[in-house]
Amino acid sequence: MVVACLMSLLTGLPLTAKQIADVVVYGATPGGFSAAIAAAREGGSVILLETTTHIGGLSTGGLSHCDSNQMVRSTLMGLFDEWHTRIVKDYTDRGLPAPYQPQIKDHALWTFEPHVALRVTQKMLEQSGVKVLVDQGLPRVEKEGARIRALITRKDTYEAKVFIDGTYEGDLMAAAKVDWTTGREGRKEYGESYAGKQYPKKTMSINGFDDQGKPLPLITSMERGNQEEGDAFMMTYSFRLCLTRDPKNFIPLTKPKHYDPARFELARRALKAKQTVGFDMYPLPGKKLDGNNSIGGQISLGLVGRCNEWHLADEAGRQKIWEEHKEYTLEFLHFLLHDPAVPPHVRKKFEGLGFCKDEFAKTGHFPPALYVRESRRMRGLYVISQKDILENPVKEDPIAISSFPIDSHDCQRIALQGGGVINEGTIFPVRKTNPKVGYPYQVPYRAILPKADQCNNLLVPVALSCTHVAMSSLRIEGAWMAIGQGAGVAASISAKQGVTVQNLPYPILRERLLKQGQVVDLP
Repeated sequence: MVVACLMSLLTGLPLTAKQIADVVVYGATPGGFSAAIAAAREGGSVILLETTTHIGGLSTGGLSHCDSNQMVRSTLMGLFDEWHTRIVKDYTDRGLPAPYQPQIKDHALWTFEPHVALRVTQKMLEQSGVKVLVDQGLPRVEKEGARIRALITRKDTYEAKVFIDGTYEGDLMAAAKVDWTTGREGRKEYGESYAGKQYPKKTMSINGFDDQGKPLPLITSMERGNQEEGDAFMMTYSFRLCLTRDPKNFIPLTKPKHYDPARFELARRALKAKQTVGFDMYPLPGKKLDGNNSIGGQISLGLVGRCNEWHLADEAGRQKIWEEHKEYTLEFLHFLLHDPAVPPHVRKKFEGLGFCKDEFAKTGHFPPALYVRESRRMRGLYVISQKDILENPVKEDPIAISSFPIDSHDCQRIALQGGGVINEGTIFPVRKTNPKVGYPYQVPYRAILPKADQCNNLLVPVALSCTHVAMSSLRIEGAWMAIGQGAGVAASISAKQGVTVQNLPYPILRERLLKQGQVVDLP
């Protein structure tokens, strides 16, 4: 034992015995848990690790208004279709009306309650034989050449033949020294018209500076910069709130810890100028509402500019950023409900709202998952760009079909010298007009593969290889579930056959994907 303790001190490895599986998935996001289930159903032993204590990412953490109404639903089969079918069955088995009809592939709204989505997710993982372990912390890896030998967390050491990075942030990919990027590309880099700076929103005719000439709180920039060039900014993070007015299920909104009215002077000026301040709400079953950052609003739930360092932060740093977003959210709710500058018609929209007694009890009824809309993006064997979505949708090695519109939230809020404030970075949905769905395109297997000399037993289905513009379309739970399923099948086959993920024959992968109900051909 003394020797073991000494070795632990020298190497930093935990004392507990290592755990071994065919496939280890790190990150229980929709892409991660779908990958784990798909791999297990191919017959491999699978461990699913989650850095936090929450399973399911946004799909169980507040995003309960499924965005697939803007997608070609006939291409979203496999685990995505099964997951939604099981959610509806959960309701009907309890004698409740079906909240939607997943067998009809139209563009009706599909909505559900977070706790139901969590129950279904946990059941699917359990029935597939996936071993789920939470509260693992950020990963370290040991490599032998280009191969990950072990993934190390604060809880244990995990060995596998193939690993999958299911995190929104690409944490395992980064730990394995795989190439990645963040922020936005310039327009010339991949020939993308939606790259660089984007100004679809009108300039607000308000002063963004205080009496001393300093920028007001919630301003992030004072320079427009070159419109053609990229930068380090990412689209804003926020929470998806689960709210209710039902007195039988009502919990009063948590009060902010340190409310400072001065923080919302910009919002007061915006309201006076008749600009949109507030957030969107979508009806859910159970007399609930899903609260979302308003992509068309000027000031909303998104804490613009505070997400850019998230991917670089350690656990303590991320917890601090998470708390800052929570505090901003609670302060913004307080402002809307109590500030004298808020017009009665705006306040009325949000009056009487509270948290739900039967949701998120472990986190004080506040959502456990921060909406990480984008973070690191791998630079792998193939980089998906705007052209792959709008011009060249056919690929030789498809593992999934995506069809969500290109759609980005604000990246910065600029106070202009001489007057005016403008939100920059929004890309309003780039989609067909009738019906209002995005353009379907094939997601190539190569886009989830690192370069072979960097890592040959890792798949990255969430922080996959793409530009910011392409991520603005790929960043949706339905797409990530489908891509995750493709990664899980590929990982299991690679583990069985003892080949690197880059050398897996595509015809074999395609056959198994089709057996699992995946759609890989364009409609």
